Amino acid sequence: MPDTADAQATPPSSKAGRNLPVAIAAGVALGVLAIASLAFQRWLFIPLAVVALWIGITEISNGFAARDIRITKWPILAAVPLIAVSAYVYGAAAFLGVFAALVLVILIWRLTEGTENYVRDATASVFVAAYLPLMLGFAILTLASPNGVWRIVAFICLTIGSDIGGYAAGVLFGRHPMAPTISPKKSWEGFAGSLVFQIALGILLFVTVLEGQWWQGVLVGAVMTVTATLGDFIESAVKRDLGIKDMGSIVPGHGGLMDRLDSLVPNAFVSWALFSLLLGA
Repeated sequence: MPDTADAQATPPSSKAGRNLPVAIAAGVALGVLAIASLAFQRWLFIPLAVVALWIGITEISNGFAARDIRITKWPILAAVPLIAVSAYVYGAAAFLGVFAALVLVILIWRLTEGTENYVRDATASVFVAAYLPLMLGFAILTLASPNGVWRIVAFICLTIGSDIGGYAAGVLFGRHPMAPTISPKKSWEGFAGSLVFQIALGILLFVTVLEGQWWQGVLVGAVMTVTATLGDFIESAVKRDLGIKDMGSIVPGHGGLMDRLDSLVPNAFVSWALFSLLLGA
Protein backbone atom coordinates (compact mmCIF):
# COMPACT_ATOMS: atom_id res chain seq x y z
CA MET A 1 0.00 0.00 0.00
CA PRO A 2 1.16 3.61 -0.39
CA ASP A 3 2.93 5.65 2.23
CA THR A 4 -0.03 6.67 4.39
CA ALA A 5 1.02 10.27 4.56
CA ASP A 6 3.10 10.62 1.43
CA ALA A 7 0.94 13.60 0.54
CA GLN A 8 0.73 15.51 3.75
CA ALA A 9 0.35 19.26 3.91
CA THR A 10 0.72 20.02 0.21
CA PRO A 11 -0.80 18.75 -3.00
CA PRO A 12 0.43 15.25 -3.79
CA SER A 13 1.94 16.19 -7.11
CA SER A 14 4.44 18.52 -5.40
CA LYS A 15 6.09 16.98 -2.35
CA ALA A 16 4.75 13.45 -2.63
CA GLY A 17 5.67 13.19 -6.27
CA ARG A 18 2.56 11.15 -7.00
CA ASN A 19 -0.89 11.62 -8.46
CA LEU A 20 -2.87 11.07 -5.27
CA PRO A 21 -6.35 10.49 -6.78
CA VAL A 22 -4.96 8.01 -9.30
CA ALA A 23 -2.95 6.19 -6.61
CA ILE A 24 -6.01 5.84 -4.37
CA ALA A 25 -8.16 4.77 -7.31
CA ALA A 26 -5.61 2.10 -8.26
CA GLY A 27 -5.61 0.73 -4.72
CA VAL A 28 -9.39 0.69 -4.52
CA ALA A 29 -9.58 -0.99 -7.93
CA LEU A 30 -7.27 -3.79 -6.76
CA GLY A 31 -9.40 -4.21 -3.64
CA VAL A 32 -12.60 -4.33 -5.68
CA LEU A 33 -11.06 -6.95 -7.99
CA ALA A 34 -10.16 -9.14 -5.00
CA ILE A 35 -13.61 -8.75 -3.44
CA ALA A 36 -15.30 -9.48 -6.79
CA SER A 37 -13.41 -12.77 -7.03
CA LEU A 38 -14.67 -13.69 -3.55
CA ALA A 39 -18.24 -12.82 -4.46
CA PHE A 40 -18.19 -15.16 -7.46
CA GLN A 41 -16.24 -18.15 -6.11
CA ARG A 42 -14.08 -17.90 -3.01
CA TRP A 43 -11.34 -20.09 -4.50
CA LEU A 44 -10.82 -17.55 -7.32
CA PHE A 45 -9.10 -15.38 -4.75
CA ILE A 46 -6.23 -17.91 -4.75
CA PRO A 47 -5.08 -17.53 -8.39
CA LEU A 48 -5.56 -13.78 -8.11
CA ALA A 49 -3.32 -13.67 -5.02
CA VAL A 50 -0.77 -16.00 -6.64
CA VAL A 51 -0.44 -13.78 -9.73
CA ALA A 52 -0.14 -10.67 -7.54
CA LEU A 53 2.68 -12.29 -5.57
CA TRP A 54 4.44 -13.44 -8.74
CA ILE A 55 4.50 -9.82 -9.86
CA GLY A 56 5.58 -8.61 -6.43
CA ILE A 57 8.41 -11.15 -6.18
CA THR A 58 9.64 -10.17 -9.63
CA GLU A 59 9.63 -6.49 -8.65
CA ILE A 60 11.53 -7.17 -5.44
CA SER A 61 14.05 -9.34 -7.28
CA ASN A 62 14.66 -6.53 -9.76
CA GLY A 63 15.04 -4.09 -6.89
CA PHE A 64 17.64 -6.28 -5.18
CA ALA A 65 19.45 -6.66 -8.50
CA ALA A 66 20.06 -2.90 -8.41
CA ARG A 67 22.46 -3.63 -5.54
CA ASP A 68 23.83 -6.74 -7.27
CA ILE A 69 21.97 -9.06 -4.87
CA ARG A 70 20.79 -12.20 -6.64
CA ILE A 71 17.46 -13.55 -5.45
CA THR A 72 16.77 -17.26 -6.00
CA LYS A 73 13.61 -16.27 -7.81
CA TRP A 74 12.36 -19.37 -9.62
CA PRO A 75 12.02 -21.67 -6.60
CA ILE A 76 10.19 -18.88 -4.77
CA LEU A 77 7.82 -18.34 -7.70
CA ALA A 78 7.17 -22.07 -7.95
CA ALA A 79 6.44 -22.30 -4.21
CA VAL A 80 3.77 -19.59 -4.21
CA PRO A 81 0.91 -21.71 -5.65
CA LEU A 82 2.06 -24.71 -3.60
CA ILE A 83 1.85 -22.70 -0.39
CA ALA A 84 -1.54 -21.26 -1.34
CA VAL A 85 -3.13 -24.58 -2.26
CA SER A 86 -1.64 -26.48 0.68
CA ALA A 87 -2.90 -23.82 3.11
CA TYR A 88 -6.40 -23.88 1.60
CA VAL A 89 -6.75 -27.66 1.38
CA TYR A 90 -4.62 -29.02 4.23
CA GLY A 91 -4.11 -26.17 6.69
CA ALA A 92 -1.26 -24.51 8.56
CA ALA A 93 1.00 -27.51 9.09
CA ALA A 94 1.04 -28.32 5.38
CA PHE A 95 1.86 -24.86 4.10
CA LEU A 96 4.49 -24.30 6.80
CA GLY A 97 6.07 -27.57 5.70
CA VAL A 98 6.15 -26.31 2.11
CA PHE A 99 7.75 -23.07 3.30
CA ALA A 100 10.43 -24.95 5.25
CA ALA A 101 11.17 -27.03 2.15
CA LEU A 102 11.43 -23.80 0.13
CA VAL A 103 14.07 -22.43 2.51
CA LEU A 104 16.10 -25.61 2.07
CA VAL A 105 15.75 -25.46 -1.73
CA ILE A 106 16.88 -21.82 -1.71
CA LEU A 107 20.03 -22.68 0.24
CA ILE A 108 20.88 -25.59 -2.06
CA TRP A 109 19.97 -23.74 -5.28
CA ARG A 110 22.22 -20.80 -4.47
CA LEU A 111 25.05 -23.19 -3.51
CA THR A 112 25.25 -24.34 -7.13
CA GLU A 113 26.36 -20.82 -8.11
CA GLY A 114 29.42 -20.84 -5.90
CA THR A 115 30.35 -19.40 -2.52
CA GLU A 116 30.96 -15.77 -3.43
CA ASN A 117 28.27 -13.62 -1.75
CA TYR A 118 26.49 -16.83 -0.77
CA VAL A 119 25.36 -15.62 2.66
CA ARG A 120 24.18 -12.27 1.28
CA ASP A 121 22.16 -13.76 -1.60
CA ALA A 122 20.74 -16.69 0.37
CA THR A 123 19.71 -14.43 3.24
CA ALA A 124 18.01 -11.99 0.89
CA SER A 125 16.21 -14.87 -0.84
CA VAL A 126 14.91 -16.28 2.44
CA PHE A 127 13.80 -12.75 3.37
CA VAL A 128 11.76 -12.51 0.16
CA ALA A 129 10.27 -15.97 0.75
CA ALA A 130 9.20 -15.00 4.27
CA TYR A 131 8.04 -11.55 3.23
CA LEU A 132 5.57 -12.71 0.59
CA PRO A 133 4.83 -16.47 0.22
CA LEU A 134 4.79 -17.10 3.98
CA MET A 135 2.37 -14.21 4.57
CA LEU A 136 0.22 -15.46 1.66
CA GLY A 137 -0.22 -18.74 3.51
CA PHE A 138 -1.87 -16.96 6.44
CA ALA A 139 -4.19 -15.04 4.12
CA ILE A 140 -5.30 -18.31 2.56
CA LEU A 141 -5.85 -19.82 6.03
CA THR A 142 -8.19 -16.90 6.66
CA LEU A 143 -10.00 -17.62 3.40
CA ALA A 144 -10.46 -21.29 4.36
CA SER A 145 -11.81 -20.50 7.83
CA PRO A 146 -15.50 -20.23 8.79
CA ASN A 147 -16.95 -17.04 7.31
CA GLY A 148 -13.68 -16.85 5.39
CA VAL A 149 -14.99 -14.68 2.56
CA TRP A 150 -16.08 -11.92 4.92
CA ARG A 151 -12.86 -12.24 6.90
CA ILE A 152 -10.85 -11.63 3.73
CA VAL A 153 -13.09 -8.67 2.88
CA ALA A 154 -12.46 -7.28 6.38
CA PHE A 155 -8.71 -7.89 6.04
CA ILE A 156 -8.63 -5.94 2.76
CA CYS A 157 -10.90 -3.13 3.98
CA LEU A 158 -9.01 -2.74 7.24
CA THR A 159 -5.80 -2.26 5.28
CA ILE A 160 -7.02 0.00 2.48
CA GLY A 161 -8.92 1.97 5.13
CA SER A 162 -5.64 2.85 6.83
CA ASP A 163 -4.41 4.48 3.62
CA ILE A 164 -7.66 6.35 2.98
CA GLY A 165 -7.86 7.78 6.51
CA GLY A 166 -4.15 8.57 6.52
CA TYR A 167 -4.25 10.37 3.20
CA ALA A 168 -7.26 12.47 4.13
CA ALA A 169 -5.90 13.56 7.51
CA GLY A 170 -2.35 13.91 6.22
CA VAL A 171 -3.26 16.17 3.34
CA LEU A 172 -5.44 18.38 5.54
CA PHE A 173 -3.52 18.46 8.81
CA GLY A 174 -0.13 16.79 8.38
CA ARG A 175 2.66 18.71 10.13
CA HIS A 176 4.70 16.40 12.37
CA PRO A 177 6.72 13.59 10.73
CA MET A 178 6.57 10.15 12.31
CA ALA A 179 9.87 8.75 11.05
CA PRO A 180 11.69 11.34 8.96
CA THR A 181 14.72 9.14 8.29
CA ILE A 182 12.56 6.33 6.86
CA SER A 183 9.51 7.99 5.35
CA PRO A 184 9.67 11.75 5.88
CA LYS A 185 6.21 12.50 4.47
CA LYS A 186 4.32 10.32 6.96
CA SER A 187 2.87 12.43 9.75
CA TRP A 188 1.39 11.74 13.16
CA GLU A 189 -1.73 13.58 12.00
CA GLY A 190 -2.04 11.15 9.08
CA PHE A 191 -1.62 8.23 11.46
CA ALA A 192 -4.34 9.64 13.71
CA GLY A 193 -6.65 9.86 10.70
CA SER A 194 -5.89 6.24 9.84
CA LEU A 195 -6.61 5.18 13.41
CA VAL A 196 -9.97 6.95 13.63
CA PHE A 197 -11.15 5.69 10.25
CA GLN A 198 -9.98 2.14 10.94
CA ILE A 199 -11.68 1.93 14.33
CA ALA A 200 -14.96 3.13 12.85
CA LEU A 201 -14.61 0.65 9.99
CA GLY A 202 -13.65 -2.14 12.37
CA ILE A 203 -16.73 -1.59 14.52
CA LEU A 204 -18.95 -1.59 11.43
CA LEU A 205 -17.46 -4.83 10.07
CA PHE A 206 -17.49 -6.69 13.38
CA VAL A 207 -21.06 -5.89 14.36
CA THR A 208 -22.41 -6.68 10.88
CA VAL A 209 -20.74 -9.22 8.59
CA LEU A 210 -18.31 -10.73 11.12
CA GLU A 211 -20.97 -11.14 13.81
CA GLY A 212 -18.62 -10.07 16.58
CA GLN A 213 -18.58 -7.42 19.28
CA TRP A 214 -18.03 -3.68 18.83
CA TRP A 215 -15.00 -3.68 21.12
CA GLN A 216 -13.41 -6.35 18.94
CA GLY A 217 -13.74 -3.98 16.01
CA VAL A 218 -12.01 -1.26 18.01
CA LEU A 219 -9.15 -3.59 18.92
CA VAL A 220 -8.65 -5.01 15.42
CA GLY A 221 -8.99 -1.63 13.73
CA ALA A 222 -6.37 -0.10 16.02
CA VAL A 223 -3.89 -2.98 15.78
CA MET A 224 -4.19 -3.25 12.00
CA THR A 225 -3.59 0.48 11.68
CA VAL A 226 -0.28 0.07 13.49
CA THR A 227 0.80 -2.97 11.46
CA ALA A 228 -0.30 -1.41 8.15
CA THR A 229 1.82 1.64 8.96
CA LEU A 230 4.76 -0.55 9.93
CA GLY A 231 4.34 -2.40 6.64
CA ASP A 232 4.74 0.95 4.86
CA PHE A 233 7.86 1.67 6.88
CA ILE A 234 9.36 -1.73 6.13
CA GLU A 235 9.01 -1.32 2.39
CA SER A 236 10.25 2.27 2.58
CA ALA A 237 13.33 1.05 4.45
CA VAL A 238 13.94 -1.66 1.85
CA LYS A 239 13.66 0.84 -1.01
CA ARG A 240 15.95 3.33 0.71
CA ASP A 241 18.53 0.64 1.33
CA LEU A 242 18.34 -0.45 -2.31
CA GLY A 243 18.47 3.14 -3.56
CA ILE A 244 15.22 2.97 -5.55
CA LYS A 245 12.08 5.13 -5.45
CA ASP A 246 9.50 2.52 -6.48
CA MET A 247 9.51 -1.27 -6.76
CA GLY A 248 8.09 -1.01 -10.29
CA SER A 249 5.76 0.95 -12.55
CA ILE A 250 2.78 -1.33 -13.09
CA VAL A 251 0.30 0.71 -11.00
CA PRO A 252 -0.63 4.07 -12.60
CA GLY A 253 0.21 7.04 -10.43
CA HIS A 254 1.97 5.06 -7.75
CA GLY A 255 4.71 2.67 -8.85
CA GLY A 256 4.94 -1.09 -8.58
CA LEU A 257 2.44 -3.59 -7.29
CA MET A 258 4.58 -4.02 -4.17
CA ASP A 259 4.02 -0.34 -3.49
CA ARG A 260 0.35 -1.30 -3.09
CA LEU A 261 0.88 -4.55 -1.20
CA ASP A 262 3.26 -3.36 1.51
CA SER A 263 0.55 -2.84 4.16
CA LEU A 264 -1.30 -6.00 3.19
CA VAL A 265 1.79 -8.15 3.77
CA PRO A 266 2.00 -7.87 7.60
CA ASN A 267 -1.77 -7.59 7.94
CA ALA A 268 -2.21 -10.97 6.25
CA PHE A 269 -0.74 -12.60 9.35
CA VAL A 270 -2.08 -10.11 11.88
CA SER A 271 -5.68 -10.36 10.62
CA TRP A 272 -5.53 -14.17 10.63
CA ALA A 273 -4.23 -14.17 14.22
CA LEU A 274 -6.77 -11.63 15.48
CA PHE A 275 -9.74 -13.17 13.67
CA SER A 276 -8.79 -16.63 14.91
CA LEU A 277 -8.40 -15.39 18.47
CA LEU A 278 -11.60 -13.32 18.57
CA LEU A 279 -13.89 -15.18 16.19
CA GLY A 280 -12.58 -18.73 16.31
CA ALA A 281 -10.37 -20.71 13.96
